[in-house]
Amino acid sequence: MSASDAPRGEQARATGPDGGEPRQGPLPIDEAVREIGEAGREGLSAALDTGRALRGLLIADLALARSALGRALMWVAVAIVFGASTWLLLMAALIALLQGALGWSWLASMSAAAGLSLVVTAIGGWQALRYFEHTRLSATRRQLRRMGLGHDDDDDDDRGPGAHRQEAR
Repeated sequence: MSASDAPRGEQARATGPDGGEPRQGPLPIDEAVREIGEAGREGLSAALDTGRALRGLLIADLALARSALGRALMWVAVAIVFGASTWLLLMAALIALLQGALGWSWLASMSAAAGLSLVVTAIGGWQALRYFEHTRLSATRRQLRRMGLGHDDDDDDDRGPGAHRQEAR
């Protein structure tokens, strides 16, 4: 580190008032207070600049996320429409196969297709409920309760049946 890389306060301490001889002893109090105030102002200015930059980044990131969310929802709608029409065509093909190739009656063929659709719907609903359970923020609620914040009687149910016995210990 060269003398030009050193902070201003270290340069002032390293050299005397004439700039040639090293200074002996501490800085005078008024000069030290001035340097501390100057360093504080520079630190505050840097912190404010950092805050402004982070705010700008957050605003730009939120705008990008909002735009991406709209486009993603549009493509999800397209996927749902085409997925539903594909499912209907597959069920029609299954009914035709069961009725024509296997000789099932129309009622039996349609009932089999409806039963398959019902099973897939039940599995999908069960999985959706399973994933919606993650949206309850259970871990965050637990931590807030440990800190003594946000305790509701409704939240006691998600701790499970052995939770009351564990608290008593």
